[in-house]
Amino acid sequence: MNSIDFRRQLHQSPELSMNEHDTAQRVIDYMIPLQPDKLIPSLGGTGVAVVFGSTDGKSVMLRCELDALPIIELNEFPHKSQCHGVSHKCGHDGHMAILAAVAKHYSLNRPTCGRVILLFQPAEETGEGAKAVLADEAASNLTVDYAFALHNVPKFSMGEVIIKTGTMCCASRGATIRFEGKTAHAAQPETGISPVQAIYQLLPQIEQLPQLINTQSPYTFATIVGVNIGEKAFGTAPSLGEIYLTLRSESDDEMCQLVDFIESRANQLANAQGLSVDISYEDVFSTTVNNDSAVSIVQHALQEEPVTITDKPFRWSEDFGQFTNRYGGALFGLGAGLNTPDLHNGDYDFPDQLIDTGSRYFIKIVDSIWAQTQ
Repeated sequence: MNSIDFRRQLHQSPELSMNEHDTAQRVIDYMIPLQPDKLIPSLGGTGVAVVFGSTDGKSVMLRCELDALPIIELNEFPHKSQCHGVSHKCGHDGHMAILAAVAKHYSLNRPTCGRVILLFQPAEETGEGAKAVLADEAASNLTVDYAFALHNVPKFSMGEVIIKTGTMCCASRGATIRFEGKTAHAAQPETGISPVQAIYQLLPQIEQLPQLINTQSPYTFATIVGVNIGEKAFGTAPSLGEIYLTLRSESDDEMCQLVDFIESRANQLANAQGLSVDISYEDVFSTTVNNDSAVSIVQHALQEEPVTITDKPFRWSEDFGQFTNRYGGALFGLGAGLNTPDLHNGDYDFPDQLIDTGSRYFIKIVDSIWAQTQ
């Protein structure tokens, strides 16, 4: 099976984070005929690591993602998603196909002076996967000198590489602030404890967070994604209310400031108004910080390719930062075309022509590292 057919097969059978069992098996079935030197299944849950070469030389990890999104596919092409409400709208099917093409290359051109580890990682979309892989005892045997990943980026020229040192992708987390008081008859609201005023006072402060923590970064802010107070019961004044928001920042330090402010202010309002408050977090991502030397490796290896050095991070988050924190490495953007629908849009589809481009870039990066150590 060629890499384009593999990508389209994956696109038809998407699976959500930490449930990528069929996807992982498809990866394994594709890899077995290539006779890798090692294949590690069930890594961090459903992850798969495919290894070519030996430890005699530098070990380079290339990572892609297994999971899809809970988004309805709007396209009507033959390889459209067969799983209603789930689809590959971030291009992870294409990222897997790129590593499949890299695997085929190294199966035919066996490494003689190093090792390439192809990691098919679970649960990137929820921020759980990279942590789960690194916590897996099997990962301790995978000594890594450098780690690299790419992400396709619509609205950039096809095949263009976008990279920077420092923060490449922002930190983010979802937060739920839950206030609870006491219900009352709607005719006697003063006999209860309503969360309405606390929420009313907190909402504008959330929107003003950048100024309130004195940040100058345009990438550090909060987005209110939902508010829920009480229910449609006209005889009852509410006792429960929740605010749902996404916190986003250019640095992990500023994320701590956002969290500290939200928690402090919510507790102050709750105490003043006789409410209890609970704050919980999910989809927690730290910043993805590119290593200077790894960025230099990419620049050198791709000097004949269209590379753009930017000073602006991507607003979206990536859990690949877990790997760059431990091993050193870099994530770069790969232009998916100026007229391609945006990521997470229902009509998005990964451009097949990027499979050859992305795999060629990865091979150049890996080979350049090995060439420097010979």
